[in-house]
Amino acid sequence: MCNNNKGFTLVEVLWVIMFLGLLASIVVPKFSDASTEAKMANLTNNLQHVRAQLELYRLQHNNNYPADIVAQLTSKTDDDGAINPDGACGPYMQFFPDNRFIDDPAKSDAIDGAVGDGWSYDPATGIFRANSAGHEDL
Repeated sequence: MCNNNKGFTLVEVLWVIMFLGLLASIVVPKFSDASTEAKMANLTNNLQHVRAQLELYRLQHNNNYPADIVAQLTSKTDDDGAINPDGACGPYMQFFPDNRFIDDPAKSDAIDGAVGDGWSYDPATGIFRANSAGHEDL
């Protein structure tokens, strides 16, 4: 009688596990890099978009930037900046963007908070920046 065991040996199983581990160590970091690059592209796009809308607002409102950036950019306004559903200006944006580098959804679109909140904005100068660590200079 012949002994026909058709299973894998321990050595074969270990080789497969080592091979899969090697593949994972090569492939997984590439996915995390792509995620970070996508977040960075989204952040720079949002910064450019909001800054462009701030300049358009300023041009249409006698060289004044909005005092309440979210409300005044996402609503119709009068020439003096007062929110008015029948106003002649705006809305400049459908919604205010999130900073995707902020993990807390309650803080990702917050403005003028501490580092860790979404954005920083100075209504006197119109300077709009990311307020996430490492992105303040964008």
